[in-house]
Amino acid sequence: MMKKNVRTMWLVVLALVGTSKMGLADDQYANLLPEVVVTGSRDRLKKSYITTGIRLSTYTEPLLDTPQSISVISKELMDNQHVTTMRDAFRNVAGISLAAGEGGAQGDSLTLRGFTARNDIFLDGMRDFGSYYRDSFNWEKVEVLKGPSSVAFGRGSTGGVVNQVSKTPELKSEKSLELTVGGASKERISTDINQPLPQLGSGTSFRLNAFAENSNVVGRNIVENNHAGIAPAIVFGLGTSTRVQLSYLHEQSDDIPDYGIPWLFDKPAAVDRRNFYGFKSDFLKTSADVWTFSGEHDLSDTLTIRDQIRYGSYARKMRATEARLVGNPTPSTPLDNMTVNRNEINTDSTETFFQNQLNITSKFDTGSIEHTLVVGMEVGAETSSPKRYTIVGVPPTNLQSPNTEHSFSGTYTLPTLTQVSAKTIALYGVDTLKLDDQWALTLGARWDQFDLTYTQDAATPLAFSSLDNMTSWRGALVYKPTEEGSFYFGYGTSFNPSAEALSLSASTAGLSPEQNTTYELGVKWDLLKRLLSIRSSIFRTEKINARETDPNNAAVTVLSGIQRVDGFELEAMGHLTEKWQMSLSYAYMKSRLESSKYFPIAVGSPLANVPENTVNIWSTYQLPWKLTVGGGMNLVDSRRASSTVPNDPVTGLPKEIPAYCVWNVMMAYPVTDQLDIQLNITNLLDTTYYDQVYPAHIVPGEGRSFVLSSKIKL
Repeated sequence: MMKKNVRTMWLVVLALVGTSKMGLADDQYANLLPEVVVTGSRDRLKKSYITTGIRLSTYTEPLLDTPQSISVISKELMDNQHVTTMRDAFRNVAGISLAAGEGGAQGDSLTLRGFTARNDIFLDGMRDFGSYYRDSFNWEKVEVLKGPSSVAFGRGSTGGVVNQVSKTPELKSEKSLELTVGGASKERISTDINQPLPQLGSGTSFRLNAFAENSNVVGRNIVENNHAGIAPAIVFGLGTSTRVQLSYLHEQSDDIPDYGIPWLFDKPAAVDRRNFYGFKSDFLKTSADVWTFSGEHDLSDTLTIRDQIRYGSYARKMRATEARLVGNPTPSTPLDNMTVNRNEINTDSTETFFQNQLNITSKFDTGSIEHTLVVGMEVGAETSSPKRYTIVGVPPTNLQSPNTEHSFSGTYTLPTLTQVSAKTIALYGVDTLKLDDQWALTLGARWDQFDLTYTQDAATPLAFSSLDNMTSWRGALVYKPTEEGSFYFGYGTSFNPSAEALSLSASTAGLSPEQNTTYELGVKWDLLKRLLSIRSSIFRTEKINARETDPNNAAVTVLSGIQRVDGFELEAMGHLTEKWQMSLSYAYMKSRLESSKYFPIAVGSPLANVPENTVNIWSTYQLPWKLTVGGGMNLVDSRRASSTVPNDPVTGLPKEIPAYCVWNVMMAYPVTDQLDIQLNITNLLDTTYYDQVYPAHIVPGEGRSFVLSSKIKL
């Protein structure tokens, strides 16, 4: 199927390149375009990883003066590492750890500053709710904003949020094509075409990004990833007082999903990392379709109004296999005498998202104080309609040597049909007050109403509803002793309603939202004529009333737990010399379950999927022969599968995956000004490690992988 997608992609690219002059003669076409200076790949690789600002309406100051820990993964950094997935992009940010698919929920999942952030992924400032694996083909950068931020984003954001920043049309003519081949039968083609259209009006431009990819996974049997996407956008009025943009994003996948290997006692089962316990007919099919309209108008030099409207539809069909150990083996039981059941997870689901986000930004003075005030409102509606089947009669297999030739056999029961509808209304305001040349104060507040209804067609029909009204707060003080540096102290809150993920039950319908707070003290400094940026902070994030379900009665859930993460972060990014560029991040997190009603024995334990130490290093250097070399490492400390699940009854120890360190390298060479070639090797030492963790299974990381890419300027 994917081979057909790649061929179709070729035809699309050739058609677009061939018709991009829109029927104009060469001299007519040239007269329509602004003067463009084309630079070679050496200049591309010299671009700094530093980003001076973030593309969110409620954040009005440069990164240096924004009183919050914010990590920006730039396009240049992702290009150097040949990053194509959100999971790989996250490996540049300390304090993030990856989580495995949870039962019927797939797609990108992460833990940020100690708390799950599956539902805290945004696209250009609006929630990107779908359960799908996101590709980087249409990203300009990725912003990771740490700490509770409900003032800016609404529900969620206990540990922070991730914001994908899309590529947008520009007033220059550029076309590029990138071809990639690699280990595990990897094939990828992508294109980026930007074309000004002055014949349609001043400041009009069109941009198209598209890709198709087929790959297996090095070190994993059977697993397969087949993805494709397209993202056209047109903008009117660039460089004028009124800007309007229309865009569309489509991503699709047809994968054989990976639920990894099972736990054996308190550790990952000591089996071949290639072991696959499912069926070749397992599938995960997703599609995301997102339409966005945004408009900005400058009423004056100090007053701008912006409106963004989005409709998204996310479809998902899947049948995945999770291996679960059978019986009561002991540590002396041979692995080849152990059997696993194949737990089949089957879901057919569609989610929709609609939101209108209106902001007004105003700059004014009150006496000697300069204000930048953002006020706005959001109204939105979300729906979810999952259909879940239970499958019985599936043959088990051997733990040591799973039979991948088994044909799928199982009996489907009648599905459980769920209908969820949620409505959101929010009002917010954030004011940045520059008290003088050195001191600034940020104050923000937001009120959210989250109204949800839930029905389920089961043996006994169920119906629940919830209505939450919450106010969130944000305050911060910034001191700038010089233009190159700032110190700050910030405080923020966030909330997690029971129905945050568009799901509800009898035990959670009447519960108030969980509440979270953060305190952060930090410093940011630009060095070497602002070519190198350094950031450091200490923080405490606390969930003061975590939900807990009675392990002996699933119908009882209370707000009684306290979860806390104390941490330190250090980040450096930019140029050390003209030819030497680097990105470094380190995070220390001391997570702890402070109190628990139903799991008192777990008090004092680390939180789930929270490594105590994470280190990410990446560096590139330009040699005299036009050759750029680079490399780095990712170190992730040991992680537990759960904060509260009792210790393994046989060993008396908690489920935990070991720490790991993976090394990666690259080489890039500009053959001509129009052609770059690049070789990336990930997991250079072919280290066996466990990348994604969940209480029921663990997904091993990819083995040594070679990727060769060529980028052609058309």
